[in-house]
Amino acid sequence: MIRLLISDDSAFMRIAIRKMVEREPDIQVVGEAKTGQMCVEMARELRPDVITMDVEMPVMDGLEATRQIMAATPCPIIMLSSLTERNSVTTIRALELGAVDFIAKKSSFVQLDIVQIGADLVEKLRYWGKKKTRLGAIRGFGSTALAPIPKPEASTRQLRSVTGGQPAGLVVLGISTGGPATLPHVLKAMGRLGCPMVVAQHMPPMFTSGFAAHLRSETGLDVVESTEQMELKPGMVVIAKGGADVVIREPFPGKLMLYQKTDLQATIHPNADVLFRSAAAASCPVVAVVMTGMGSDGMLGAKDLVARKNSHVLAQDPDSCIVDGMPASTINAGLATAVLSPQEIGMRLSRLCANRTISSFKISAL
Repeated sequence: MIRLLISDDSAFMRIAIRKMVEREPDIQVVGEAKTGQMCVEMARELRPDVITMDVEMPVMDGLEATRQIMAATPCPIIMLSSLTERNSVTTIRALELGAVDFIAKKSSFVQLDIVQIGADLVEKLRYWGKKKTRLGAIRGFGSTALAPIPKPEASTRQLRSVTGGQPAGLVVLGISTGGPATLPHVLKAMGRLGCPMVVAQHMPPMFTSGFAAHLRSETGLDVVESTEQMELKPGMVVIAKGGADVVIREPFPGKLMLYQKTDLQATIHPNADVLFRSAAAASCPVVAVVMTGMGSDGMLGAKDLVARKNSHVLAQDPDSCIVDGMPASTINAGLATAVLSPQEIGMRLSRLCANRTISSFKISAL
């Protein structure tokens, strides 16, 4: 039985969430909190398996409540966030503080797609309700992400070998659940690259602009949200616009451009497989990175990059992931050239792009 604590200042929303889950035989609502302070106290008393947390609440908001709960009685927290820029920034900060996931809702209950949100909520509650063993990664994620991860014996993990070659001219990265807490560690460790990086972070519209702004503030790097026909330049970190896919095109050698082209066959957006496959057509060496997230997005795209370019493929160590599905699928497919912690990924990217200066990038375009 999954024991759920609902935290929302709206009585209407608390009833709605209860209605969404009450028909599920394996989910039991054990409490309802009207404020963040009440949620902190009830989390300590009730010890729920999962908490749904509203972003905006009186007395104590969801951000502070998340921080206190993860410090004292860590528990998987799913944020419920309205589709506004302000709430998206707050949600991203909550994810950085330890919330494991979020569900985007429209600002008015009347507009809510109850069927879709209810299905997403039940799926996430079941997933996280069974992930009590992941609390070590969820609590104090920063220390987990920064620590080198003990590697399994070589016989249990087959890594590809890529030797020699030119410095990378492009980095593509796929990431999903756990990304807002993890990606800053990569960017801080790698510093400014001599080539562009494009990130497919699974997020809905309205969230990626705030995520890019947050990363820019946290790292000091040139982090921006993608735009149509964007020219990719050295040092840029481009976050693919939420809810859509992006592809890389090269109108002439050395000039990389980004276009929005949503793949209707893809089940989630921005899609890492779509991004990776488009990067395989670039004339420059490409490095692919697959990090924390559910499912296997990125694995098929990495396979294309390996087949066509023999690219380096860096996978996040599953032990450092909030959810290890994406990197584990890449590792199990025999595509990874290295399995690293987030900080180690950043340092490896810095080395793989070390000799590609801005001037050499411009020369290659002539």
